[in-house]
Amino acid sequence: MVVKYTMSMSFFVIFASTVTIIVHGFPSTLDGPLNPVTAPLDPNLNPIAFDLPESDPSFVKPISEFLLPEQISVSLSYSFDSVWISWVTGEYQIGEKDSAPLDPNCVQSIVQYREFDVRRTRKQNATGHSIVYNQQYSSENGFMNYTSGIIHHVQLTGLKPNTLYRYQCGDPSLSAMSKEYYFRTMPKSTSENYPHRIVVAGDLGLTYNTSTVLGHILSNHPDLVVLLGGFSYADTYLANKTKLDCSSCHCDQNGTSSDCGSCYSSGETYQPRWDYWGRFMEPLTANVPTMMVAGEHEIEPQTENNLTFAAYSSRFAFPSNESGSFSPLYYSFNAGGAHFIVLNSYTLYDNSSDQYIWLESDLIKINRSETPWVVATWSLPWYSTFKGHYREAESMRIHLEDLLYNYRVDIVFNSHVDAYERSNRVYNYTLDQCGPVYITTGAGGAGKLETQHVDDPGNIPDPSQNYSCRSSGLNSTLEPVKDETCPVKQPEYSAYRESSFGFGILEVKNETHALWSWNRNQDLYYLAADVIHIVRQPEMCSVCN
Repeated sequence: MVVKYTMSMSFFVIFASTVTIIVHGFPSTLDGPLNPVTAPLDPNLNPIAFDLPESDPSFVKPISEFLLPEQISVSLSYSFDSVWISWVTGEYQIGEKDSAPLDPNCVQSIVQYREFDVRRTRKQNATGHSIVYNQQYSSENGFMNYTSGIIHHVQLTGLKPNTLYRYQCGDPSLSAMSKEYYFRTMPKSTSENYPHRIVVAGDLGLTYNTSTVLGHILSNHPDLVVLLGGFSYADTYLANKTKLDCSSCHCDQNGTSSDCGSCYSSGETYQPRWDYWGRFMEPLTANVPTMMVAGEHEIEPQTENNLTFAAYSSRFAFPSNESGSFSPLYYSFNAGGAHFIVLNSYTLYDNSSDQYIWLESDLIKINRSETPWVVATWSLPWYSTFKGHYREAESMRIHLEDLLYNYRVDIVFNSHVDAYERSNRVYNYTLDQCGPVYITTGAGGAGKLETQHVDDPGNIPDPSQNYSCRSSGLNSTLEPVKDETCPVKQPEYSAYRESSFGFGILEVKNETHALWSWNRNQDLYYLAADVIHIVRQPEMCSVCN
């Protein structure tokens, strides 16, 4: 079924041959639990994503001047009155361990900005800081080191809510300023104010499918984008640009895998693909606030040290300090009347961990009269029925699910599984009208589509051979988990699942109703394959603190 929807009217159109049938009203979580549906696999769809080649024009450094900004991005701070502007100047270097990095002090980090529709308003200046990061690894040529260009982060403060701003970034003293870009701030946090469209996508990578997804996202003119892990996929390349064939690996924080040897070679990655990704995504990230959520492909362990997530935590700005976490791996922010919580599947999460303690304190502080909607997101899904990752995050679920349930988190977004799946409201594998709706949207363009379900006939996996039907992943030793019997049919908590590349759009209408739609790559950008109203029931599901 293909659904064509409009943003201002509550109807959809089903195309069947040449007959158009108008059906009034979207399905709603109040109608649930909905019967499980598995969309048939499109026979014309190639389930394998092919990477864009290094010669792709969008990867080429777009400017000849060394210090002109590129890879520009906007990200939100904790509240509407502040954003971060990030960019890169200079060029990366690959050489021996002791090769000299660029000097971050050789160029200033300045953003000039003003309201878009106030012509006579003087430009304001904001100054930030800059850094350079290293990615060290062993290779056939010995110990090597990637050194990034100069990465700049500038925070703009004192902004007005729901206001369009124009800006330039760079160093005016060197006549090294970018062209003009635009961004719109979030609405003020009240139960009546929400960004119009929030795009959610996971595991984009740099493939031909990514090009389609990016085009569809831009055509939908989002106000906010949330990207869930799997950005550059630099970790799937060796430093000599050789592509690793490890699409089915399940790696831990050390880069090791139980089913295909090593997904990495002593932390060896091809870091320039991060620069390619920044250039490729700039038409979106420079104009639309984009929030990043770290996944498996961002771990990138380094040789001879304990550094992980170096590229991820250096290239983007996060409202970590503002939200009290002091870690780029987990933080929170407000988007109008919606409070977003970002967690990390690959960082300690037991009840004595910093992440758990921060999460609990963040949940306690939420004012549901100002931000009635609470949305949580991280990479590894708790409720996926695809064979490759079934119950892979069981340990994380056991430690954190009660917190999210008791504080009535409304929606959870995950990625990692290269397919789409939406759950009924669920808690501890049991249908529960007060549980969150879990949505896995990890088929943003990269990898190979997951097409096998754990409940397919003859497809019950062997717990001793892979991750399915047992606890696995980081910290699985914190608490033993009994093996679970694999289902013989699609579990009742799984409402809709499909193996296709695509992305989703969340439109919060008011304090109780939000419209979620999922768009497939093979359809036009305004067609949705799965649409549902997610409805909150605060009177029935009060916060249990």
